[in-house]
Amino acid sequence: MKVRDLMTQNVQWADQDQSIEEVARILASSDIGSVPVCQGEQLLGIITDRDIIVRAVAQGKDPKTTKCSEIMSKKIKTVTADTDVHQASDLMAENQIRRLPVVENNRLVGFLAIGDIAVESIHINEAGEALSDISEGVHH
Repeated sequence: MKVRDLMTQNVQWADQDQSIEEVARILASSDIGSVPVCQGEQLLGIITDRDIIVRAVAQGKDPKTTKCSEIMSKKIKTVTADTDVHQASDLMAENQIRRLPVVENNRLVGFLAIGDIAVESIHINEAGEALSDISEGVHH
């Protein structure tokens, strides 16, 4: 199974010039902890709720005037739509990432959330258990 099979294509993103106050509103209204930062469709970085707290609020920066490009993380882990889901899952686990940007030619094309993988795994496990029950002749 590939990332394209599970990723969300309609991605909330922030423009590099948006204030961190505006980004905080995006995070709150979408109930997410991170949002990609783009210029057009080009992925420049990612900004998390923790970035806003640690790199801005805790340092006394004004949320209305501080641009997200000033505090975003520029070193980001990404995958392509053709990446195997297991590889993406391993990357998320190794780096403690909940949401992974999906890029093609440095263009943001989607997002893969840990929840998307978890839901799919449950279906696969349920299907596997059902098949195993059927082949063993178990009656419920």
